[in-house]
Amino acid sequence: RYEGLCPFHEERTPSFGIDPVQKVYYCFGCQAAGDMFTFVRETEGVDFKGALELLADRAGIELEREREDPGEADRRRGRERLLELLARTAAYYERVLWESEEAARAREYLLGRGLTEQALREFQVGYSPSAWDRVLTASLRSGFSEAELYATGLAQRSQQNGRPYDRFRARIMFPLANIRGQVLGFGARALGESAPDGRRMPKYLNSAEGSLYHKGLHLYGAHLARPHAARAGNTILCEGYTDVIALHQAGLANAVGLMGTALTAEQVSELARMAPTVLLALDADSAGQEAMLRAAGLARRRKLELRVVPLPAGTDPAELVQREGATAIERAIASAQPFVRFRVERVLQAGDHASAEGRDRMLGELRPIFSMLGPSAMRMELTRLVAGRLDLPETLTETLLAPDGARAGANAAGTRTAAPARSQASGGRGGDGGSDRGRGGGALTRREETERAFLALCLASPEEGEAALAELDLDDYFTSDLSRRAARRLRGHLREPLRTGGGEGEGEEGSEEDSQLSALLAELIVQASAEPPNAALLPVQRLQLELAMIDRQIQLARSSDKAEVSALAQRRAEVKREFDGAYGRVLEETGERAG
Repeated sequence: RYEGLCPFHEERTPSFGIDPVQKVYYCFGCQAAGDMFTFVRETEGVDFKGALELLADRAGIELEREREDPGEADRRRGRERLLELLARTAAYYERVLWESEEAARAREYLLGRGLTEQALREFQVGYSPSAWDRVLTASLRSGFSEAELYATGLAQRSQQNGRPYDRFRARIMFPLANIRGQVLGFGARALGESAPDGRRMPKYLNSAEGSLYHKGLHLYGAHLARPHAARAGNTILCEGYTDVIALHQAGLANAVGLMGTALTAEQVSELARMAPTVLLALDADSAGQEAMLRAAGLARRRKLELRVVPLPAGTDPAELVQREGATAIERAIASAQPFVRFRVERVLQAGDHASAEGRDRMLGELRPIFSMLGPSAMRMELTRLVAGRLDLPETLTETLLAPDGARAGANAAGTRTAAPARSQASGGRGGDGGSDRGRGGGALTRREETERAFLALCLASPEEGEAALAELDLDDYFTSDLSRRAARRLRGHLREPLRTGGGEGEGEEGSEEDSQLSALLAELIVQASAEPPNAALLPVQRLQLELAMIDRQIQLARSSDKAEVSALAQRRAEVKREFDGAYGRVLEETGERAG
């Protein structure tokens, strides 16, 4: 059994256990649980197929596909060749940046922005030489075709003579990778305004849309940021490539970038897979504001929490790190505020407070923001903020911020809208302590703890455990539905507890019930491996379960059948004597071992 600090929550004392035989993990602190595929999915932000491919890549195993369509096989092999071509080209650009005399100006620019060679190499930043056919010639010589160069966006045809030439020349090259770290294309930055042949060229140039690269599907640096985002519980979203690199260099490795595009629904989905909270570290200009507004609309559908990192006007994250150091950006991130508060503050700061017309305009801008807020403490707080800044009564402010229909109804009735009531506390996972615990859920009842301890002992001593489980009526002995389902799964399968299928009353595969059961099994397996097996404890725990069962029967019989209560009490006394004897033998045995 291995033990260490949990990667899913902050802790100082190790509570994360791994059973290497069953290949499962369980954290006794945050209840994270699963197998190696679950671990990769949680830490890398991928689905099961992605986890399988990542593990196969890491182990050097080539996955075999059953019944693959011939056409699909050809497309897969073609894609693999394009990925190989892009990976080779990225490595070539990187060598040019650090070894070519022509790239001296590019190195000077990048290092001058405060970026280190180590950080730049981590992101495979490179430089494309100014010659028109370096990549073209080298790729053809290596056996790649012109068609493949066009498909990857590395080459294009001349409009004058139809000859192919390198798309990227005399530019700093930022490889754009998917979540697995495979290069799909490039973002390229020019150092000047003119191309080598004297023509004006755009400052930024991305790979052309193709079979691999699709603008707006991915986030810059996500393959490096995902494990850090999972651990931190949040992702920092920037605009520029150098912003992301600067934040990683400053120790904030959960940063990703927009890759020069407007935020898309696909990128928001990728952010949601990485962490539940997004910290928007975008420029405070109009483009950055527009990106934040779009992010808010998309994030609501994915239940993502958005917070805004306050940056000095006209400053991006890379400039802040370069000018004031890593502590400055850390302070800014620590003071990130909820997105809705940020929007309210921006309207109040930019508006005209001197005239009634100006205040009405601000209320008009604030109304759609407040329409997204239900009755809550946040709404009450922001209503007070607006009322104070605009010097208006609080009840009138609430009326004026209500949607048009609600305001019209209030006015027609001749009433003023009251401040919203405090939101009721939800009956969440804490409950009354009697619900089944999930990751981050409420505490277990004492009965549930006993039931789980018994099952863990059965796993630790499978031969004796099989006999003990076979004797029990699971419906009577287990009060927790989840523990009962685990017992059904384990009965007859203690040596192969993770064998799937066949368990009576189990949830369907992939359902929430099934995932809860898998998590509990992982917990029990890790718990069973934590201590040396002691079969003598099994009858103690079984008798404890029986005592609890008799207590429940007595409670039910008290109001209806006194004779039954008497018989149950007598039976309880007998079981209690058995329990005391079994417990005494365990104490004597452990005392002898200690002596």
